Amino acid sequence: MSEPMQIETNEAPVTCCGNSSGSKPLRIDIHTHIMPARLPDLNQKYGYPGWISVQNLGDGKAKMMLDGKPFRDVECNCWMPEERIKEMAATSVDVQIISTIPVFFNYWAKPEHCLDLAKYLNDNIAQTCSLFPKKFVGLATLPMQSPELAVQELKRCVEELGYKGIQIGSHINEWNLDAPELDPIWAACEELDVGVFVHPWDMDNKGRMEKYWFPWLIGMPCETTVAICSLIFGGVLERFPKLRICLAHGGGSFPYTVGRIEHGFQVRPDLCATVCKQPPLSYLGRIWTDSLVHDEDALLFLIKKVGIDRIMVGSDYPFPLGEQEPGKLVDECKALTAEEKEKLLSGNAIKFFNLDAETFKSD
Repeated sequence: MSEPMQIETNEAPVTCCGNSSGSKPLRIDIHTHIMPARLPDLNQKYGYPGWISVQNLGDGKAKMMLDGKPFRDVECNCWMPEERIKEMAATSVDVQIISTIPVFFNYWAKPEHCLDLAKYLNDNIAQTCSLFPKKFVGLATLPMQSPELAVQELKRCVEELGYKGIQIGSHINEWNLDAPELDPIWAACEELDVGVFVHPWDMDNKGRMEKYWFPWLIGMPCETTVAICSLIFGGVLERFPKLRICLAHGGGSFPYTVGRIEHGFQVRPDLCATVCKQPPLSYLGRIWTDSLVHDEDALLFLIKKVGIDRIMVGSDYPFPLGEQEPGKLVDECKALTAEEKEKLLSGNAIKFFNLDAETFKSD
């Protein structure tokens, strides 16, 4: 493929035009994916199969392949920042938080190879952000199966490349996110003050889950719920009180099953409260989510559960399950005030990722 292939505030809303009145609020899409315009033959480079390859189909289209089988069709908006910027303008998005496509996590691979590819992907994202600093902010990917290497790459990304956050999968091979092996990564995230975006991946796709796109429609929300319950029940949020965690897809099934989860904690503490001493409901103020729920009632329920200060617009651009007009659900929700919409559209993202809003104001 070739080129160009707790957070109450009385502050005035941040606007895209650099003033606090008379202009539309800044719109930041925190959930978007990107890939390099050029990808080496990873099977050949590392000497074993299982890696994604890309077939250039011409006319701005390509096919991602996994072990010789089609994985996903993509278009040039997946690798060309200029094309993304055009589409952002058409949908009133001012800034994208860009992260790799989860299939590139490669936690199953040899750690040194996963690190090598993570560096390639992170350098590519950093270059895009450097070329268009008013339009893109990057999230790094890490070789999570090797916490030592993951911390090493995290520090490089923050200290040398200026990253504000990371994107990780909902589990790391056989580890859920409460695995004690991961504690050094959480400690480093606290120390470096970065946000952690948890994206579901590696869903069950066999047997009963093979049909009807079930891994994406049902498996992903389940994966996200396992991830946050692991962080709660495993005591991660207790041990790391400054850790900022955001869950993709509106928190998956968690906000809508948290009553059942809380009840289980209360009636079977011998099973659920073996590590965590605080009830699940007490952590709702610690959990952030994106807004990608595709339904106004679901959005309002999510706000009721996790709070208006804990939700950020995220679209899953440029993929079909995403919100095709990022923030439209928020815009059209008549139950929300202008101030509440501003929080969802950009204010909360600025806080979560420690962004400088001045960076994104128009010249």
